[in-house]
Parts: sequence; structure tokens; C-alpha cells
Amino acid sequence: MTLRLEEVTPGNFDAAVGIRVRPDQEQNVAPVVTSLAEAYVRPAGVAWPRLMMDGDRAVGFLMAFLDIDWHGDGSVRRSGLWRLNIAAGEQGRGRGRFAVDAVAAEIRRRGGTEMYVSWHPGPSGPGEFYLRLGFRATGEVSGDQTVGVLRL
Repeated sequence: MTLRLEEVTPGNFDAAVGIRVRPDQEQNVAPVVTSLAEAYVRPAGVAWPRLMMDGDRAVGFLMAFLDIDWHGDGSVRRSGLWRLNIAAGEQGRGRGRFAVDAVAAEIRRRGGTEMYVSWHPGPSGPGEFYLRLGFRATGEVSGDQTVGVLRL
């Protein structure tokens, strides 16, 4: 496995927006094009979108949020994994773990000590995946999603 992350550019944009999760997972994560639009309308540096490549193949997409004002009042700043889209035929091969590790490394590089994520609860949601990686539920919810944290 030769996984690496790349910035999304005009040259790989079509590959990025072509990433599709399994049909039963579509209600759990926004399409890549939505994530890229959200990254564009946020202040510079808040969103960290990356295309996951295995050799010359696009196999996934992630987007981190970096040092955001969590409550909107300056009292709490957080960083974490905002979106994770692993292509349907590429799941179960360590790509999700790679993505989480890559975001954790970027947060650590920027001085962070915690990584947050949220997930839709339920049988087709990614909660068990995140819990296996060491995240713990905080007891908070964000909309209808469970919030988890991983100490770095």
C-alpha cells in the first residue's frame, strides 16, 4: 500500500468528486463536492481537504477542521476529522485508519493534543470504527451526531 494525501487541485478535482461511498453509507457523509464547497466558504486555513491516493488511484477523501471556534464565542477551540469518504470498493483495507492517522499527525504538527470527530449512530454508521481507533464518546451531540474525542 502506497497511500498518500494530495491537495485537491484542478488536475485531480474530477477524481476527488468521483469518490463514492457504499449506498448504505450515503446518509452518513456528505458527497466530496459538498465538502469542497464548504471548505471554500470557510475562512482560510480552517478546512483541510485532501484526496487520498494509492499509487495513481484516488481511493478516498478526507477533510479536517483545524482550530475552529467550537461554540462561536471563543471559549473552546477544536480540531478534528470533519469528513471521511472511502470509495466503496476500497473499504476494509486500512485506508480509514490511514486517514485518521494523517489528520492526527497534522493536528499534532500544529500543536494540538486532541482530535474530534462526529458520527451518525446506528448500524450503518462509522461509530464502531472510530471507537476501535481509540475515540471515546464525549456525551455531546452535534445535530444528530455523536461527538467523539481522541487524545493525541
